[in-house]
Amino acid sequence: MPDSPRKLLLFAATTGYQIRMFADAARKLGVEPVLASDRCRSLDDPWGDGAVPVKFDNPREADRLAAHFGSRFIGGIVAVGDRPAHLAALTAQRLGIPFHPPEAVRASGDKFLARERFRAAGLPVPSYRLLGLSADPDAAAREVAYPCVLKPLALSGSRGVIRADNPTEFTAAFRRIGRILRAARERDQSIHVEDYIEGREFALEGLVTEGRLQTLAIFDKPDPLEGPYFEETIYVTPSRESLPAQREIVETTSRAIQALGLWQGPVHAEMRCNARGVWMLEAAARPIGGLCAGTLRFDPEQSLEELIVRHATGEDVTRARLWDAASGVMMIPIPRGGVYQGVGGVERAAATPGVWKVEITAKQGHRLEPLPEGSSYLGFIFARAETAAGVERALRAAHRELRFDITASLPLVGCATGERRVDDVV
Repeated sequence: MPDSPRKLLLFAATTGYQIRMFADAARKLGVEPVLASDRCRSLDDPWGDGAVPVKFDNPREADRLAAHFGSRFIGGIVAVGDRPAHLAALTAQRLGIPFHPPEAVRASGDKFLARERFRAAGLPVPSYRLLGLSADPDAAAREVAYPCVLKPLALSGSRGVIRADNPTEFTAAFRRIGRILRAARERDQSIHVEDYIEGREFALEGLVTEGRLQTLAIFDKPDPLEGPYFEETIYVTPSRESLPAQREIVETTSRAIQALGLWQGPVHAEMRCNARGVWMLEAAARPIGGLCAGTLRFDPEQSLEELIVRHATGEDVTRARLWDAASGVMMIPIPRGGVYQGVGGVERAAATPGVWKVEITAKQGHRLEPLPEGSSYLGFIFARAETAAGVERALRAAHRELRFDITASLPLVGCATGERRVDDVV
């Protein structure tokens, strides 16, 4: 009787984009994917393969999962998104599967704790403090330096992140974030406040093996991210920064990973660079979010998801190299709030030289919210070219072809409000 296939336990929100891509990658490699998701326990199994409903914010679920899979062979664990990562780490610890330690994952996903660990490790950090919603915003506004950035501790990506240049803007931002947190019904309603860090922003995609960083790609973010909100749009690799600057990005990211205690699995790091050095914004214990992984292909013709599955199941992937000369993605921003009705110009955008895919993920009739309240995108544009500059030109040219129809209010009948995707961040 043939051996049962290895199982990959995949922790992912049901509304995330990446579930199907990881499942397909696992099956391609002969690994059986099993989903642990935050779907309703009363629903039928959406995959028909024993998917397990969990509550990501309940640590006791790790004991239940370990008991559930105790007699089965779990070849590896992958977490997609910030919210599922901590429960994945706890479960891996119970099952004895290599992964990031739970405390390291918790610190990596907590803006305040991450800053504390970065500072203790001697990394450059801005001045920062933590405020509760019960704090007096007017008093707090008189005690901070400007410009500063306010970040809700419980939310991921750029959702709720607002720059303030003076006390009036600080108070308005504080109250607006409070409304966002209350609407999201987050338990932790703390607001992290830190000095604004000038400079250009970059991202690093990597794998950590026994605490050592393997850099897979460094992305330029060519659009200025200066606020008041910080909506990311274009990622392009390889970076056009100098080799010494890239080496400093890698070295600082390695130090940040060690400071957090990340040990085994994917990492998505973001940082700002200026004349004073590299300033870590985050080093998250997860892969790049949304559909953005589609911009990366590795020799010999494998996806980022395949690489992560191989790594999670114990294969040596240290020889992985990017396949394309240059590639990139645009996360199509939401220009204004309203109800999505449709889009024109997709065929022209897809025909733009260098563009290989345009995927619109917005659904007709769904309510759209831009930052800072929103957390999703209208879709994604992918491009490849001989140079990073050529990729950026292709992405911008394709975006100019798109015309989105967004109405100002919900239709009176037949409307669907839709649900905000919580793991669509990069």
